[in-house]
Amino acid sequence: MKRLFVTGCAAVLLSAGSVFAADFGTAGEAKAMLEKAVAAVKADKAGALANFTSGGGGFKDRDLYPFCGGPDGNFTAHPKLVGKSLKELKDKSGKALGEEMYKVAAEGKIAEVAYKWPRPDATDPVDKVSYVTKIGDQVCAVGYYK
Repeated sequence: MKRLFVTGCAAVLLSAGSVFAADFGTAGEAKAMLEKAVAAVKADKAGALANFTSGGGGFKDRDLYPFCGGPDGNFTAHPKLVGKSLKELKDKSGKALGEEMYKVAAEGKIAEVAYKWPRPDATDPVDKVSYVTKIGDQVCAVGYYK
């Protein structure tokens, strides 16, 4: 009976962990969404940026979404920050993550920028990584939480 109880508890804990993990996007899913975003911007920049902001066209999956900044450094696509400065954005520890994104973004390449940011509907910052690339005059990224 004791062995059955322990096995049952382990199964419950494992399934709870999978449910939790399913609530958040993975590194692979973030990279795949960025690649999809690149194709969308190349096909129809205005439509793509609108979809990134609204989450339309499959561009919102749990905590994953693309965001972009234009040549002026301001967000051109983001669920809440369009028109605000991406280039001057700092994380909760003061790291200039927006400046770094603009620095590492290169056409045809995907770079990574690590920083601290709260999960949606939370206040405490946790480790987050954004995959970043440049598409024409746009610096675009998709981030995932570690």
